[in-house]
Amino acid sequence: MTDVIDGKKVAEEIKNEIAREVDLLKKKHDKQPGLAVVLVGEDPASQVYVRMKGRDCEQVGIESFQYTLPEETTQEELLKLVKELNGRDDVDGILVQLPLPAHINESLILNTLDPKKDVDGFHPVNVGKLVTGDEDTFYPCTPYGCQELINRHVSDLKGKHLVIVGRSNIVGKPMANLMVQKNQRANCIVTICHTAAPDISYYTRQADILVVAAGRPEVVSGEMVKEGVVVIDVGINRIDDPVNEGKKKLIGDVRYEDVAEKASAITPVPGGVGPMTRVMLLKNTLKAFKQHNNIA
Repeated sequence: MTDVIDGKKVAEEIKNEIAREVDLLKKKHDKQPGLAVVLVGEDPASQVYVRMKGRDCEQVGIESFQYTLPEETTQEELLKLVKELNGRDDVDGILVQLPLPAHINESLILNTLDPKKDVDGFHPVNVGKLVTGDEDTFYPCTPYGCQELINRHVSDLKGKHLVIVGRSNIVGKPMANLMVQKNQRANCIVTICHTAAPDISYYTRQADILVVAAGRPEVVSGEMVKEGVVVIDVGINRIDDPVNEGKKKLIGDVRYEDVAEKASAITPVPGGVGPMTRVMLLKNTLKAFKQHNNIA
């Protein structure tokens, strides 16, 4: 029987752990972690994400500073705000919600963040530390959440073949770097495959653990995986709902029913990786707070 990996349940467990630790830190040090979230423009999806992150912070006792800037905000104005947040003692983590408007250089903004406050894990300093296996860094939240789910469902990862479909800087590449490291949470044989492969299924059929972050709806079918595979579906795609006319439904990058027949464990969409991404941001913020205040 296939085990449905409940990311929502795991995220709630981690959130409760964070809330307890934050409460203890408040009592002991009379301080609480602070997360600044910066949103530029009126992208509806980004607005929803920012609201949800604010609610998450409130639930665990992290102070949330939210900055909603108009679409026409200049690059210079945004840089000024980022530098101001870098210098604030009550802000331990900074997240600039992507995507930014076209007239703003995303790389320039992200590179201006203080690496010690880069709780999204995208600053080149933190990316470099991830590659070299330095644990004194912040892991990008989606791969970090995927790793947590894998660790809770595979007892011994040593030598397992982990195949990743997708090579983005947000999921594919950091996921590979996380899982190839020589530690108990990883130590996998890692393969990345993508659109340049003549036949992606050649690689996916070899996977003991398959992480799919292709950005294409239902690109992986049952015939593309082997029996007993653990499947982590990172995809979130909105398509027309064939049952409810005029409405949308969420599906992943994996044909769920098809693949679930062969998988030993699989994440659903929604309710799999999504909640984990949000909770790992809280975990990174707590880590930043402890580093900032020299708390072991």
